Amino acid sequence: MKFRLIPKEEKFYDDFAAMADRIVSGATLLERMVSTDPPNWDMAPQIKQVEHECDALCHDIIQRLNSTFVTPIDREDIHALAKSLDDVMDAVDAAAAVLRRYRMTSLRYGVRELASLIWQATMQVKVAVEALEKRNGVHERAVEINRLENSADEVWDEALRRLFEEEPDALTVMKWKEVLDLLEEATDRCEDVANVLASVVVKHG
Repeated sequence: MKFRLIPKEEKFYDDFAAMADRIVSGATLLERMVSTDPPNWDMAPQIKQVEHECDALCHDIIQRLNSTFVTPIDREDIHALAKSLDDVMDAVDAAAAVLRRYRMTSLRYGVRELASLIWQATMQVKVAVEALEKRNGVHERAVEINRLENSADEVWDEALRRLFEEEPDALTVMKWKEVLDLLEEATDRCEDVANVLASVVVKHG
């Protein structure tokens, strides 16, 4: 039987789960925001509040990491996972903020489709993070996140093709491209989380 004078700090798993839960909340608000024409601009400040909550959780994890002797996984993995989870929420918030700033009243193809894929990917992130402590089912969730990111790439590509073909005004094209790029980036950041989780499982399997 192994005996430790200094026990491992296992609370990190709870904090990761809390961050993942906040990310799902942000993605849910984003999906609601773009469910109508015009979008529900009131959702943007709510998303910003969730982003602040995620920032605070990330900060707490890093602060505790700096004062913890024994961690449940490698220190660099804790830092990378906290940062990658925070990056997802940052991307969701950035997309919502730009949508609100430009006040697009009628949404183009790709916006709702990408918002839905973001929500699906964050749900998979949540399940994967909750499975991390027991290392059971993380790989399957990582594969699904990768599939969703590939689907988002296809939607983004088609949305840009239609935008360039159909929209004559250059300024409007620039605005919509920024919105679509930020939405697609959120799925990229979910894939980053999946990569970190997969790496942890390989190392600590």
